[in-house]
Amino acid sequence: MIDKYINPHTDFGFKRLFGSEFNKELLISFLNAMFHGEQNVQDVTYLNSEQLGDRADARRAIFDVYCENDKGEKFIVEMQNVYQEFFKYRTIYYSTFPIREQAQRGGEWDFRLNPVYTIGLLNFNFADGLENAKRWHHEVKLMEVETHEVFYDKLTYIYVEIPKFDKMESELVTMYDKWMYVLKNLSRLMQRPAALQERVFTRLFEQAEIAKFNNEELKLYEDSMNAYRDIVNAIRTAEKTKYAEGEADSMAKGLAEGLEKGRAEGLEKGRTEGITKVAINMLGKGMPAELVAEMTGLPIDEVQRIQNF
Repeated sequence: MIDKYINPHTDFGFKRLFGSEFNKELLISFLNAMFHGEQNVQDVTYLNSEQLGDRADARRAIFDVYCENDKGEKFIVEMQNVYQEFFKYRTIYYSTFPIREQAQRGGEWDFRLNPVYTIGLLNFNFADGLENAKRWHHEVKLMEVETHEVFYDKLTYIYVEIPKFDKMESELVTMYDKWMYVLKNLSRLMQRPAALQERVFTRLFEQAEIAKFNNEELKLYEDSMNAYRDIVNAIRTAEKTKYAEGEADSMAKGLAEGLEKGRAEGLEKGRTEGITKVAINMLGKGMPAELVAEMTGLPIDEVQRIQNF
């Protein structure tokens, strides 16, 4: 069966729907739905998604979507398809960029900061510190341990486990339910569900229909979809593969073990049939090393070593 609508888990699909000035009403609707009325975003301004460090040799950060609302609050939105052992740490690191860029040079800056929200849309179950949480939506803030009171309410991390969302169309009640249904099922739909009648979804389904793409858009989407399929196939392969020091019972553990072994024993020994193969295929198709690093979760220096091997 040929897909009618794009897969929002692909780099092209996600950025077309949520990272485009032309479609920013989709991002605004999604953010307002996610915050259950606590946010009333009227407008967003897209910011430079590539952030540089303080020094020439500092690690960069490349966000899927980086924007600011009409109140000066910053939002980083990331679609993550592959489990990465240190993804939690990466989101913490990412949040430092919009915090740091608010610093005012000279004058009498009082360290007042606007809120920063880092949002991870995860196409896997995120067990790192959330093993006992039953819901698919997780909101994390700094708190005082004894009282459980929020210590600082302007730094928020939201992790959304897409696979755990299991509502059927007939069960969709809130706008957040409807957006989650879209994120999980869009590429499998052949028509717009009756439950999604809001005007914003008219826009979404118009922009997501593959038949309306021009030749350039279609080529970009096909390349992005091929990279996504490579990742999915790598996950399935890794789940069946036994590593030298133990069986990979999931892509999460398998990739982490492979990468750690690669760092310890050198690139050649660390190569596995999983994520390294994906990176090789993506590089072979001419994709930039930075994009390969973002989509596979590999460090940029490791991707560059693969590229030059």
